[in-house]
Amino acid sequence: MVDKDYVCGDFGSTTEWTQVRVTVQLPKLDDLTAIMSMVSNNLQIEDYSDIDLKTCYGDLIDESILNADKTVASVSVYLPAERSVPECIAFLRERFAETNLTDAKIETVGVNEEDWANSWKAYYKPIKIGKKLVIVPAWEKYEPLEGELIVRMDPGMAFGTGTHETTRLVIQMLENYTKPGCRMLDVGTGSGILAICASRLGAGECKAYDIDPVAVRVANENIKDSGLTNITCEVSDLLKGADKSKPYDLICANIVADIIIRMTPDVGAFMHEDTVLLASGIIAERADDVISCFEAHGFKIVEQLTDNGWCGLAIMKK
Repeated sequence: MVDKDYVCGDFGSTTEWTQVRVTVQLPKLDDLTAIMSMVSNNLQIEDYSDIDLKTCYGDLIDESILNADKTVASVSVYLPAERSVPECIAFLRERFAETNLTDAKIETVGVNEEDWANSWKAYYKPIKIGKKLVIVPAWEKYEPLEGELIVRMDPGMAFGTGTHETTRLVIQMLENYTKPGCRMLDVGTGSGILAICASRLGAGECKAYDIDPVAVRVANENIKDSGLTNITCEVSDLLKGADKSKPYDLICANIVADIIIRMTPDVGAFMHEDTVLLASGIIAERADDVISCFEAHGFKIVEQLTDNGWCGLAIMKK
Protein backbone atom coordinates (compact mmCIF):
# COMPACT_ATOMS: atom_id res chain seq x y z
CA MET A 1 0.00 0.00 0.00
CA VAL A 2 1.44 3.36 -1.04
CA ASP A 3 1.83 5.93 1.71
CA LYS A 4 0.18 9.01 0.21
CA ASP A 5 1.95 11.24 2.73
CA TYR A 6 5.37 10.30 1.36
CA VAL A 7 6.94 12.97 -0.83
CA CYS A 8 9.72 12.18 -3.30
CA GLY A 9 11.23 15.42 -4.49
CA ASP A 10 9.69 18.87 -4.37
CA PHE A 11 8.13 19.86 -7.67
CA GLY A 12 5.73 22.38 -6.17
CA SER A 13 2.29 22.33 -7.73
CA THR A 14 3.56 21.57 -11.24
CA THR A 15 2.40 18.23 -12.60
CA GLU A 16 2.54 18.73 -16.37
CA TRP A 17 5.83 19.07 -18.21
CA THR A 18 7.05 19.11 -21.79
CA GLN A 19 10.31 17.48 -22.70
CA VAL A 20 12.26 19.35 -25.36
CA ARG A 21 14.91 16.99 -26.74
CA VAL A 22 17.54 18.07 -29.24
CA THR A 23 19.84 15.66 -31.08
CA VAL A 24 23.06 16.58 -32.88
CA GLN A 25 26.17 14.90 -34.21
CA LEU A 26 28.48 13.99 -31.34
CA PRO A 27 31.22 16.60 -32.03
CA LYS A 28 28.59 19.33 -31.56
CA LEU A 29 27.45 18.18 -28.11
CA ASP A 30 29.34 20.87 -26.16
CA ASP A 31 27.82 23.65 -28.25
CA LEU A 32 24.35 22.16 -27.83
CA THR A 33 24.78 21.82 -24.08
CA ALA A 34 25.80 25.46 -23.77
CA ILE A 35 22.72 26.63 -25.66
CA MET A 36 20.31 24.30 -23.85
CA SER A 37 21.61 25.58 -20.52
CA MET A 38 20.25 29.01 -21.52
CA VAL A 39 16.78 27.45 -21.30
CA SER A 40 17.30 25.46 -18.09
CA ASN A 41 20.17 24.48 -15.83
CA ASN A 42 18.63 21.04 -15.35
CA LEU A 43 19.78 19.09 -18.39
CA GLN A 44 19.43 15.45 -19.36
CA ILE A 45 22.35 14.47 -21.59
CA GLU A 46 22.41 11.26 -23.62
CA ASP A 47 25.90 10.42 -24.88
CA TYR A 48 26.73 6.74 -25.30
CA SER A 49 29.93 7.19 -27.29
CA ASP A 50 32.30 5.89 -24.61
CA ILE A 51 30.25 2.90 -23.45
CA ASP A 52 30.96 -0.67 -24.50
CA LEU A 53 31.06 -4.15 -23.02
CA LYS A 54 34.78 -3.83 -22.29
CA THR A 55 34.23 -1.19 -19.64
CA CYS A 56 34.42 -2.25 -16.01
CA TYR A 57 30.67 -1.68 -15.70
CA GLY A 58 29.77 -3.51 -18.90
CA ASP A 59 28.17 -6.34 -16.97
CA LEU A 60 25.45 -4.01 -15.71
CA ILE A 61 24.73 -1.97 -18.85
CA ASP A 62 21.50 -2.61 -20.73
CA GLU A 63 22.01 -3.81 -24.30
CA SER A 64 19.72 -1.10 -25.68
CA ILE A 65 22.29 1.42 -24.45
CA LEU A 66 25.23 -0.60 -25.73
CA ASN A 67 23.61 -0.77 -29.18
CA ALA A 68 22.62 2.91 -29.32
CA ASP A 69 23.91 5.16 -32.11
CA LYS A 70 27.23 6.46 -30.77
CA THR A 71 27.65 9.07 -33.52
CA VAL A 72 24.93 11.33 -32.09
CA ALA A 73 24.07 12.82 -28.71
CA SER A 74 20.96 14.44 -27.24
CA VAL A 75 20.20 17.05 -24.62
CA SER A 76 16.76 17.46 -23.03
CA VAL A 77 15.14 20.08 -20.84
CA TYR A 78 11.77 19.76 -19.11
CA LEU A 79 9.48 22.78 -19.27
CA PRO A 80 6.66 23.27 -16.74
CA ALA A 81 3.18 24.06 -18.03
CA GLU A 82 3.58 27.81 -17.46
CA ARG A 83 6.58 27.97 -19.85
CA SER A 84 5.77 28.52 -23.53
CA VAL A 85 7.10 25.62 -25.57
CA PRO A 86 6.82 27.47 -28.94
CA GLU A 87 8.81 30.40 -27.52
CA CYS A 88 11.46 28.04 -26.22
CA ILE A 89 11.78 26.30 -29.58
CA ALA A 90 11.92 29.63 -31.42
CA PHE A 91 14.71 30.76 -29.08
CA LEU A 92 16.64 27.53 -29.72
CA ARG A 93 16.24 27.79 -33.50
CA GLU A 94 17.61 31.34 -33.42
CA ARG A 95 20.65 30.25 -31.43
CA PHE A 96 21.16 27.19 -33.64
CA ALA A 97 21.09 29.41 -36.74
CA GLU A 98 23.82 31.59 -35.25
CA THR A 99 26.08 28.58 -34.65
CA ASN A 100 26.83 25.36 -36.48
CA LEU A 101 23.72 23.57 -35.22
CA THR A 102 21.35 24.19 -38.12
CA ASP A 103 20.97 20.40 -38.56
CA ALA A 104 19.84 19.89 -34.95
CA LYS A 105 16.76 17.67 -34.59
CA ILE A 106 14.17 19.01 -32.13
CA GLU A 107 11.52 16.81 -30.54
CA THR A 108 8.85 17.57 -27.96
CA VAL A 109 7.10 15.09 -25.70
CA GLY A 110 4.31 15.85 -23.25
CA VAL A 111 5.27 14.44 -19.85
CA ASN A 112 3.13 14.07 -16.75
CA GLU A 113 5.12 14.29 -13.54
CA GLU A 114 3.70 10.93 -12.52
CA ASP A 115 5.26 9.37 -15.61
CA TRP A 116 8.85 10.28 -14.86
CA ALA A 117 9.04 11.01 -11.13
CA ASN A 118 6.83 8.36 -9.59
CA SER A 119 5.60 5.68 -11.98
CA TRP A 120 8.66 3.46 -11.48
CA LYS A 121 7.62 3.07 -7.85
CA ALA A 122 4.76 0.83 -8.91
CA TYR A 123 7.32 -1.88 -9.65
CA TYR A 124 9.24 -1.55 -6.38
CA LYS A 125 7.35 -3.35 -3.62
CA PRO A 126 8.33 -4.80 -0.22
CA ILE A 127 10.56 -7.82 -0.68
CA LYS A 128 11.63 -10.33 1.97
CA ILE A 129 15.19 -11.53 1.60
CA GLY A 130 16.46 -14.43 3.67
CA LYS A 131 14.71 -15.27 6.93
CA LYS A 132 14.46 -11.85 8.58
CA LEU A 133 15.05 -8.81 6.40
CA VAL A 134 12.25 -7.09 4.50
CA ILE A 135 13.25 -4.25 2.18
CA VAL A 136 10.38 -1.76 2.13
CA PRO A 137 10.21 1.28 -0.20
CA ALA A 138 10.02 4.49 1.80
CA TRP A 139 6.63 5.32 0.26
CA GLU A 140 5.04 1.93 1.06
CA LYS A 141 3.12 1.06 4.24
CA TYR A 142 4.07 -2.33 5.64
CA GLU A 143 3.22 -4.09 8.90
CA PRO A 144 6.08 -6.43 9.85
CA LEU A 145 5.39 -9.99 10.90
CA GLU A 146 6.93 -11.37 14.06
CA GLY A 147 10.70 -11.65 13.72
CA GLU A 148 10.97 -9.51 10.60
CA LEU A 149 13.51 -6.68 10.42
CA ILE A 150 12.41 -3.73 8.29
CA VAL A 151 14.82 -1.77 6.10
CA ARG A 152 13.14 1.26 4.52
CA MET A 153 14.81 2.54 1.38
CA ASP A 154 14.48 5.37 -1.11
CA PRO A 155 17.17 4.58 -3.71
CA GLY A 156 16.89 7.98 -5.39
CA MET A 157 19.54 8.01 -8.14
CA ALA A 158 21.73 5.41 -6.42
CA PHE A 159 22.03 1.69 -7.12
CA GLY A 160 20.56 -0.54 -4.43
CA THR A 161 16.86 -1.23 -4.02
CA GLY A 162 17.18 -4.82 -2.87
CA THR A 163 15.38 -6.13 -5.95
CA HIS A 164 18.48 -6.88 -8.04
CA GLU A 165 19.98 -10.35 -7.78
CA THR A 166 23.39 -8.98 -6.81
CA THR A 167 21.99 -7.15 -3.80
CA ARG A 168 19.81 -10.08 -2.76
CA LEU A 169 22.82 -12.41 -2.78
CA VAL A 170 24.76 -10.21 -0.37
CA ILE A 171 21.80 -9.67 1.93
CA GLN A 172 21.24 -13.43 2.13
CA MET A 173 24.86 -13.91 3.16
CA LEU A 174 24.72 -10.99 5.59
CA GLU A 175 22.21 -12.93 7.67
CA ASN A 176 24.77 -15.71 8.11
CA TYR A 177 27.93 -13.67 8.61
CA THR A 178 26.86 -10.58 10.57
CA LYS A 179 27.85 -11.08 14.21
CA PRO A 180 26.60 -8.91 17.09
CA GLY A 181 28.78 -5.82 17.45
CA CYS A 182 31.00 -6.62 14.45
CA ARG A 183 32.86 -3.85 12.58
CA MET A 184 31.56 -3.65 9.03
CA LEU A 185 32.88 -2.03 5.82
CA ASP A 186 30.70 -1.48 2.73
CA VAL A 187 32.67 -0.67 -0.43
CA GLY A 188 30.60 0.88 -3.23
CA THR A 189 27.62 1.39 -0.96
CA GLY A 190 25.20 2.87 -3.54
CA SER A 191 21.97 3.57 -1.66
CA GLY A 192 23.51 2.39 1.63
CA ILE A 193 21.29 -0.68 1.73
CA LEU A 194 23.94 -3.22 2.77
CA ALA A 195 25.31 -1.13 5.62
CA ILE A 196 21.76 -0.51 6.86
CA CYS A 197 20.94 -4.23 6.62
CA ALA A 198 24.10 -5.12 8.55
CA SER A 199 23.23 -2.61 11.24
CA ARG A 200 19.71 -4.02 11.51
CA LEU A 201 21.23 -7.48 11.91
CA GLY A 202 23.31 -6.32 14.87
CA ALA A 203 26.57 -5.00 13.43
CA GLY A 204 28.31 -2.40 15.57
CA GLU A 205 30.34 0.25 13.72
CA CYS A 206 29.55 0.40 9.98
CA LYS A 207 31.67 2.36 7.51
CA ALA A 208 30.24 2.89 4.01
CA TYR A 209 31.98 4.43 0.98
CA ASP A 210 31.17 5.21 -2.64
CA ILE A 211 33.04 7.05 -5.40
CA ASP A 212 29.82 8.82 -6.48
CA PRO A 213 28.92 11.89 -4.36
CA VAL A 214 25.26 11.51 -5.36
CA ALA A 215 25.21 7.96 -4.01
CA VAL A 216 26.82 9.15 -0.78
CA ARG A 217 24.16 11.84 -0.40
CA VAL A 218 21.36 9.33 -1.03
CA ALA A 219 22.92 6.80 1.35
CA ASN A 220 23.28 9.40 4.11
CA GLU A 221 19.62 10.36 3.67
CA ASN A 222 18.58 6.72 3.95
CA ILE A 223 20.82 6.24 7.00
CA LYS A 224 19.33 9.31 8.67
CA ASP A 225 15.78 8.25 7.85
CA SER A 226 16.48 4.78 9.25
CA GLY A 227 17.27 6.27 12.64
CA LEU A 228 20.54 4.35 12.81
CA THR A 229 23.49 6.18 14.38
CA ASN A 230 26.25 3.60 13.95
CA ILE A 231 26.75 4.10 10.19
CA THR A 232 28.93 6.72 8.49
CA CYS A 233 29.11 7.20 4.74
CA GLU A 234 31.77 9.14 2.83
CA VAL A 235 33.24 9.51 -0.66
CA SER A 236 36.10 7.16 -1.53
CA ASP A 237 37.49 5.49 -4.65
CA LEU A 238 37.18 1.91 -3.45
CA LEU A 239 39.53 1.56 -0.44
CA LYS A 240 41.69 4.64 -0.98
CA GLY A 241 39.86 6.83 1.53
CA ALA A 242 38.49 4.08 3.78
CA ASP A 243 39.23 4.11 7.50
CA LYS A 244 41.92 1.50 8.22
CA SER A 245 42.59 2.34 11.89
CA LYS A 246 41.75 -1.28 12.71
CA PRO A 247 40.62 -4.37 10.74
CA TYR A 248 37.01 -5.06 9.90
CA ASP A 249 35.12 -8.22 10.84
CA LEU A 250 32.87 -8.05 7.79
CA ILE A 251 33.39 -6.41 4.38
CA CYS A 252 30.83 -6.08 1.56
CA ALA A 253 31.67 -5.26 -2.04
CA ASN A 254 28.66 -5.41 -4.36
CA ILE A 255 30.28 -3.90 -7.44
CA VAL A 256 31.28 -5.71 -10.68
CA ALA A 257 33.85 -8.37 -11.47
CA ASP A 258 36.59 -6.12 -12.86
CA ILE A 259 36.39 -3.68 -9.94
CA ILE A 260 36.48 -6.51 -7.40
CA ILE A 261 39.56 -7.88 -9.12
CA ARG A 262 41.15 -4.41 -8.99
CA MET A 263 40.42 -4.18 -5.27
CA THR A 264 41.65 -7.67 -4.33
CA PRO A 265 45.37 -6.87 -3.82
CA ASP A 266 44.51 -4.11 -1.31
CA VAL A 267 41.63 -5.58 0.68
CA GLY A 268 43.76 -7.91 2.82
CA ALA A 269 45.12 -4.92 4.75
CA PHE A 270 41.58 -4.28 6.03
CA MET A 271 41.06 -7.86 7.24
CA HIS A 272 42.12 -10.03 10.16
CA GLU A 273 42.31 -13.83 10.04
CA ASP A 274 38.58 -14.28 10.73
CA THR A 275 37.22 -11.47 8.54
CA VAL A 276 34.60 -12.46 5.97
CA LEU A 277 34.45 -10.58 2.67
CA LEU A 278 31.15 -10.76 0.77
CA ALA A 279 31.60 -10.02 -2.93
CA SER A 280 28.79 -9.74 -5.49
CA GLY A 281 27.92 -8.04 -8.77
CA ILE A 282 29.71 -10.88 -10.57
CA ILE A 283 28.09 -12.35 -13.68
CA ALA A 284 28.39 -16.15 -13.70
CA GLU A 285 30.71 -16.09 -16.71
CA ARG A 286 33.26 -14.04 -14.73
CA ALA A 287 33.05 -16.00 -11.47
CA ASP A 288 36.12 -18.14 -12.25
CA ASP A 289 38.19 -15.03 -13.01
CA VAL A 290 37.26 -13.47 -9.67
CA ILE A 291 37.82 -16.69 -7.73
CA SER A 292 41.23 -17.22 -9.36
CA CYS A 293 42.24 -13.68 -8.46
CA PHE A 294 41.26 -14.12 -4.81
CA GLU A 295 43.07 -17.45 -4.57
CA ALA A 296 46.20 -15.97 -6.16
CA HIS A 297 46.26 -13.31 -3.42
CA GLY A 298 45.97 -15.73 -0.51
CA PHE A 299 42.21 -16.01 -0.04
CA LYS A 300 39.82 -18.96 0.01
CA ILE A 301 36.18 -19.20 -1.06
CA VAL A 302 33.99 -20.36 1.84
CA GLU A 303 30.62 -20.01 0.13
CA GLN A 304 29.35 -19.44 -3.39
CA LEU A 305 25.74 -18.56 -4.22
CA THR A 306 24.11 -17.99 -7.61
CA ASP A 307 20.89 -16.27 -8.62
CA ASN A 308 19.68 -15.88 -12.20
CA GLY A 309 23.13 -15.70 -13.77
CA TRP A 310 24.79 -13.73 -10.98
CA CYS A 311 27.29 -14.96 -8.41
CA GLY A 312 27.97 -13.99 -4.80
CA LEU A 313 31.03 -15.12 -2.84
CA ALA A 314 32.04 -15.31 0.81
CA ILE A 315 35.82 -15.09 1.10
CA MET A 316 38.34 -15.41 3.94
CA LYS A 317 42.10 -15.40 4.25
CA LYS A 318 43.73 -18.82 3.86
